[in-house]
Amino acid sequence: MKIKQIYTGCLAQGAYYIESNGEVAIIDPLRETQQYVDKAHSDNAKIKYIFETHFHADFVSGHVDLAKKTGAIIIFGPGAETGYDAYIAKDNETFKLGNITIKVLHTPGHTLESSTFLLIDEHGKNHAIFSGDTLFLGDVGRPDLAIKSDLTKEDLAGMLFDSLRQKIMPLADDVIVYPAHGAGSACGKNLSKETVGLLGKQKQTNYALRADMKKEAFVKEVLDGMPPPPQYFAKNAMMNKSGYETFESVLKKGNIALDAEEFESIANQEHALVLDVRPEDEFIKEHIPNSIFIGLHGAFAPWVGALIPDLKQPILLITPKGKEKETVTRLSRVGYDNTLGYLKGGLASWKASGKDIDVLDSISAEEFVEKAKIQDMNILDVRKSGEYQSMYLNIKGVENFPLDFINDNLYAIDKHKTYYIHCAGGYRSVIAASILKARGFYNLVNIEGGFDELKKTGVQMSDFVCPTTIK
Repeated sequence: MKIKQIYTGCLAQGAYYIESNGEVAIIDPLRETQQYVDKAHSDNAKIKYIFETHFHADFVSGHVDLAKKTGAIIIFGPGAETGYDAYIAKDNETFKLGNITIKVLHTPGHTLESSTFLLIDEHGKNHAIFSGDTLFLGDVGRPDLAIKSDLTKEDLAGMLFDSLRQKIMPLADDVIVYPAHGAGSACGKNLSKETVGLLGKQKQTNYALRADMKKEAFVKEVLDGMPPPPQYFAKNAMMNKSGYETFESVLKKGNIALDAEEFESIANQEHALVLDVRPEDEFIKEHIPNSIFIGLHGAFAPWVGALIPDLKQPILLITPKGKEKETVTRLSRVGYDNTLGYLKGGLASWKASGKDIDVLDSISAEEFVEKAKIQDMNILDVRKSGEYQSMYLNIKGVENFPLDFINDNLYAIDKHKTYYIHCAGGYRSVIAASILKARGFYNLVNIEGGFDELKKTGVQMSDFVCPTTIK
């Protein structure tokens, strides 16, 4: 028996490759599926099953493409309805894979069809659970993503409580837990950085598995402080349920080199968004006017999903050399399949053609602090509200303007004022500034290095909630 976790840091997502006696199961595959086919080929094995723990909301799974490539059967838990061929398993139904068995444990709560897959080894011993978004290390899945007219998030939280206690907690402490996500995912609140653990440790340390916890307390605690889900979640879940364009066709369409004239022409004709994924220091120094920055080196795909409302938005790319294919791939993981090409030769070719470039005004933390001592300033702190509430600048004029909600809160700021923008380290503030500039806010100054650098200056901080919070 062989178990391999294939973890993708940008999405904080774990897919799983399980092989036994020449037969393979893939659990929650990523959009680009050739890696699984190649791995099975190297093991001289055949992919037999594709298990989906639920209809994922935070990424587009590769289950449909992988089934077409390999003839493997897609398996969902009870209650799932799909727009493609899939086998809908019964609770406690088992599937043989070589010398091992995979048992379906229906664990509704995160979503109604959510299921945990129990791996029983060749000796008949419960070896591991692939818990999807039902159980994370340190947390459980959010129960507010599959609400129907006759169900509330409280109803789903109650189902999750029952699922954990009836299906998960009775298992032995030495059962290994392989979750679908780790720290950084928006599918829970307090996920661990660890991506594999033992169930016994979770029983001891995970707040949601306290033995003495009552259902009412669980419902309250699991929902307390739960931020709204990102806008793309429902759209990705629908793609996973209904089907989607093949990854290969998306890549073929998007991984096309365009010279400056072609690039500009397509941008104008298709009303394409110009997405610049270079490091933020390069964007600050020079960029195409009205382009949006979301750097590839950060939490790229989730920020794209949170900030670009339309999955069908035509997109043109400015990328570091050699990162064109990777960028199209990572966009497709969250359902942005309408990339139309990238600028060949990057900004150098754009400038060589005589076209305009823009810059983002930027200031060091030290310069900012000196200015703040002698004049009132309008300061936008674009960190998450929880970050802001734990510590903020004790300077008059600081407003919390979370990047997550920037599209909803543009009305709250004045185009005629100058704003100084910071985040924690400098990545999100440049994203925010690029979006604001594209929307006609031109009097913007980025604070280099963000809050991390501001702290180093010794400027006075405060550890209580500042009253100037936009959202």
